[in-house]
Amino acid sequence: MSIPDDLVAIDVHTHPQTAEFIAAMGQRHAQMSKHFGRERPVVSFAEQADAYRERKMMAVIVNSDSETTSGIKGAPNDLLGRAQAEHPDVFLAFAGIDPWKGVAAIEEIKRMHGEYGIKGVGELNPSRQKFLANDPRFSPLWQTCSDLGLVVMFHSGFPGAGAGTPGGGGYRLENAKPVPYIDDVAADFPDLKIISAHPAWPWHLENLAMVWHKSNVYLDLSGWAPKYLPPEVVRYADSLISDRVLFGSDWPVMTADRWMDEFEALPFKPESRRKILLDNARTLFGL
Repeated sequence: MSIPDDLVAIDVHTHPQTAEFIAAMGQRHAQMSKHFGRERPVVSFAEQADAYRERKMMAVIVNSDSETTSGIKGAPNDLLGRAQAEHPDVFLAFAGIDPWKGVAAIEEIKRMHGEYGIKGVGELNPSRQKFLANDPRFSPLWQTCSDLGLVVMFHSGFPGAGAGTPGGGGYRLENAKPVPYIDDVAADFPDLKIISAHPAWPWHLENLAMVWHKSNVYLDLSGWAPKYLPPEVVRYADSLISDRVLFGSDWPVMTADRWMDEFEALPFKPESRRKILLDNARTLFGL
């Protein structure tokens, strides 16, 4: 993997927008566009890579597979693996897995690691995929990721999927609580590196406590405009947990440009700012 000498930031949370990934969203595509007030046009991996390259950034590209609960097959992980291979100066690939697929999910993780050298697994969404991270049935998944040195990304907090629809699309908010579910995984697998994606509102205080308590857990600030971050999140990110907070945009929900502009206006110490934008991700991914 080629790391640019003039790299200024690593966006640890982006969602590919090629035709295959938009198709895999099914009806969620229209619902999510409405919820976030942003259309999702088709964007090729080459176009996404060029946009980040122009900004002297790298980007983590994440996938998801909820076939068991949705009936819709996820986009092939090979698309992300090939994108990483074709743009090694920009992309870090995470494989999407359906935790309910058990052994098949484990084999997919091993295959993607062996063939493409992926950096992680996720974004796993416990609400949308209808599972609890601390369910013992999924422990073999986390053990596999730990053994392979892969980072696991869990969505935490309010899910965009189903938001504003009757019954929330059948998705339960409870599943996305960081404590006890992600916290239990972090406790049971201390060698496993975990990203708790998003500030985790309305459980952002629980999320901060978990990250402070467990050094194998990182927090990414994706999915929120920085100017709206709860003050406690800003305070802790600039102090007690500054070594384990990551820049993430949740693109295309938010552009990297908007995120960076609003982050610049927040009262972070220069050393905290550099850690969040670049250094912490380099440490997490061994770059």
